Amino acid sequence: MSCAAMLLAICGLGGVGTASASVPPLGPAFEFGVAQSGFQSEGYNRDSNWVRYGNQGRVAHRVGNAVDFYHRYAEDIARAKSLGVGIYRTSVEWSRVEPSRGRDDPAGWAFYDRVIRAVVDAGMRPMITLNHWVHPGWAVDLGGWNRPQMSADLVRFAERVVDRYSWADPLWITFNEPTEYVRRELMYGGVAPQNVGLMADGIVAAHRAIHRYIHRVQPGAQVSSNMAYYPIAGLQTWLESVFPQRMRDTLDFVGVDHYYSFSVTDASVANGASGEFWKSSQAPESIYYVLRHVAQQFPGKQIRVIENGLATDPQGRRPDGYRRADHLRDTVYWLQRARQDGIDVASYNYWSLTDNYEWGDFDSRFGLYTVDAERDPTLTRHPTDAVAAYREITRDNGVRPGYRPTRMPVTCSLVAVPDSCANPAVVR
Repeated sequence: MSCAAMLLAICGLGGVGTASASVPPLGPAFEFGVAQSGFQSEGYNRDSNWVRYGNQGRVAHRVGNAVDFYHRYAEDIARAKSLGVGIYRTSVEWSRVEPSRGRDDPAGWAFYDRVIRAVVDAGMRPMITLNHWVHPGWAVDLGGWNRPQMSADLVRFAERVVDRYSWADPLWITFNEPTEYVRRELMYGGVAPQNVGLMADGIVAAHRAIHRYIHRVQPGAQVSSNMAYYPIAGLQTWLESVFPQRMRDTLDFVGVDHYYSFSVTDASVANGASGEFWKSSQAPESIYYVLRHVAQQFPGKQIRVIENGLATDPQGRRPDGYRRADHLRDTVYWLQRARQDGIDVASYNYWSLTDNYEWGDFDSRFGLYTVDAERDPTLTRHPTDAVAAYREITRDNGVRPGYRPTRMPVTCSLVAVPDSCANPAVVR
């Protein structure tokens, strides 16, 4: 050990604590889950903004039949059950159930009837997302989010979903990562630059209306919208003012998605701009900083991690050699540390159950089960090393006593400055 490294260890500056006690387990009330979205996994999609983006060449690849969850939902739900998780997050695809304005498709609804029933029968609680960045082609033709009436159309669709599935006592996500929804619609031409504010206002209004309706139909429901936590603290604070802060009185919990880290010595998160997410390195303690920041910004609100995971390349590899199982265990360790420090985090979803269509291509792999959608016509699900790791975690309510992360915290993570410098995450 160098003198500098020795000083860091002695002083705790590298985030390594001197205490030898293990972190306590998360406890039986904590809920583990898996996540996916309809458009990214189902295949056999109806006309929508994202089908058009693929057909028009605005993204690299069409969605095709994705990983065919449409026909394989039962076996995938069984895989989730085998992991020991209690939450199964999916979405109801608006374009599938309402292919033309005001005309519902009974076959589309019947598909989701089967999916929600299978999730409940498997002993899991559905987490239903009402909008995961996709809206029907007919809505595009009417102007999409360039028109004020888009919000009301979406609310009417959401009310039908709520009426149909409130029996399952689901958790509800109104809009998946609304900031990203707006950004991508702007990027691909779905909304005009001068109408970005109109889209943002429409999303907030729709969320609030849906929240009211769900609570009328399903008393005691938990409703939220999940925010994408960006690894730059100042940017994140500004983004929170766009949606979560405007919705805070209608967030029954705070839903958060987090994937990538950022520090003064590692800016590899920039690889996300080229779509090579597997080149973005990971500092697993960043989830701890995210939870601590959210708890400070939304005091008294319970927190649920709606999405978190690790990207690999199509061969399941990463330049930094980080393995999916190690990343999962390291992340769960930091969830336990957050709970140990009094942060009210109630659940964690792994993105995703299987590899899927990652908004323009199939290159980045996030699945607990890997699927080669482009080269394997059988779409066989192959378990990664994280499958066995997740089963152990759900059985033990966390990582086992004495577990230490495979990667130590970085100094002054830019995910939360100056907090991470003044009060660094500590391994115990």
